[in-house]
Amino acid sequence: MPEDAATAQAADLSVGAFSDHPPWIVDLDRLAWRGVVPARRQAVSQELPELVRPRRVPPGLRVVRVARHLGAALGAWALLERRRGPAVSRTGVSRRLRIAAEALGPTYIKLGQIISSGEGIFPEELVGEFRKCRDQVPPEPFPLVREVVEADLGRPLDAVFTWFDRRPLAAASIAQVHAAELSTGEPVVVKVQRPAVAGLVRQDLKVMAWLAPHLVGRIPIAALANPPALVDLFAQTITEELDFRLEADNMIDVARSFADLGQRGYVIPRPHPELVTRRVLVMERLSGFAFDDVVGMRGAGVNTEAVVRTGMIGFLEGCMLHGIFHGDLHGGNLFVLGDGRTALLDFGITGRLGEQRRLAFLRLLVGASMNDVKGQLAALRDLGALPADVDLDAVIADLGLDRPPVDPTTLTPEELTAEIQRTVKALLGYGARMPKELMLFVKNLVFLDGAIATLAPDLDLFAEIAQISMYFATTHGERIAAEVGLELERDWEPDLTGVKASFGVDPDVTQGLTYRELQDRRAVIRDRLSKRERGRRR
Repeated sequence: MPEDAATAQAADLSVGAFSDHPPWIVDLDRLAWRGVVPARRQAVSQELPELVRPRRVPPGLRVVRVARHLGAALGAWALLERRRGPAVSRTGVSRRLRIAAEALGPTYIKLGQIISSGEGIFPEELVGEFRKCRDQVPPEPFPLVREVVEADLGRPLDAVFTWFDRRPLAAASIAQVHAAELSTGEPVVVKVQRPAVAGLVRQDLKVMAWLAPHLVGRIPIAALANPPALVDLFAQTITEELDFRLEADNMIDVARSFADLGQRGYVIPRPHPELVTRRVLVMERLSGFAFDDVVGMRGAGVNTEAVVRTGMIGFLEGCMLHGIFHGDLHGGNLFVLGDGRTALLDFGITGRLGEQRRLAFLRLLVGASMNDVKGQLAALRDLGALPADVDLDAVIADLGLDRPPVDPTTLTPEELTAEIQRTVKALLGYGARMPKELMLFVKNLVFLDGAIATLAPDLDLFAEIAQISMYFATTHGERIAAEVGLELERDWEPDLTGVKASFGVDPDVTQGLTYRELQDRRAVIRDRLSKRERGRRR
């Protein structure tokens, strides 16, 4: 620790949203590993087009094993489930693809894990099956872990750590993490990349890029999941995860963004100033309540509704004002400290927006708060979700966005199915796609939606949205208005009509809507869709 700990600690907290009692101090000018990060980011970006380039000839021997497993899965589905109705067909192909992914190893398991947290983006059956990929992957034997750590740090394990737990705290598809103690006495977590995973990922991406076009239109999930676009998006995320120096840099940048915003509801573990390499990341060890431990949190006096509110505000602030956000929120990547702050872990997937896209995100969210439909579509276009030359008025007319919202719980199963199919067909006809940053953003919103169900099921959603809108107007209003070209007092008038419409609620309804009530509405919709499926099979 530095000689003047109090002064150093204050300086450290001005750098980022870190814990109050640092095991070491983050000095941006003394992070030995950070100098290579810009070149590494550029190299990863330049490598991507070659990795996802469609090939006429199957790339290498790896394709044989992939084709064998996927071919067997799709063949069995076509023989046994394809003609037994849409619901059975989708369930069957999803289950068989999940089993094939697990057999094919880390790259495919990682893809499954990303899909598993994409409720609302990917088909429900696919999401449900791939959630099973979240369970721990068998860890690497400790001698291999030791070999990676010693090779990357250039020293024997005992020269760096006085204690290193042979059993991992968790083992995932790309890496596993171990508790340890540095020779200087600090408790740490050590993230270690699986030895052969980088080469395997690159081989698998080439195979996926070759295979994806052949899946279009051949399986019932393809129309929504769009295999080639999914491979491209997946490649953008997983290639950055293969260099832990990029992850450590993400940790620093997200922590800095929160500090700059005065957002202290989050805590980011400090990466070590020296012990970070391509395959090893040593970081501060934090502890707290699991994100679903509602009983434990409330027993400790933690306001779980405040945890949800902070989560939403901090996430939106990072996107809108700094163009950076944690890209893979789920229960395993965060926990709640005893003082109610949320610790964020695992920054391998991080959303980064250039200035143009950040402003588009800002316009999208401001437009949503004002029920500005055309403004939201223009922002989506600028984010790359719609073609640059798209006719926004035609999109509004074709999707019925200029008509009063319809309560989906009042529709018959046939009407509800027809409406969903019409909307999907129209979007695909306009060339809609899901850019990486937008997919990560929506995926995180889906997680936060689920967090409300766990931590604050009786929260009044309309009141909460109005409160968050007021927070942004009072805290960041002048900056936001200037960046989107609004007069704060004259032009920015919150309007929950569009929010109510997204929940299928009549805009004239004045009473609140709790998450429990929203779940009841969703259950009605799911039940009617199921009845529609059962009716078609008879």
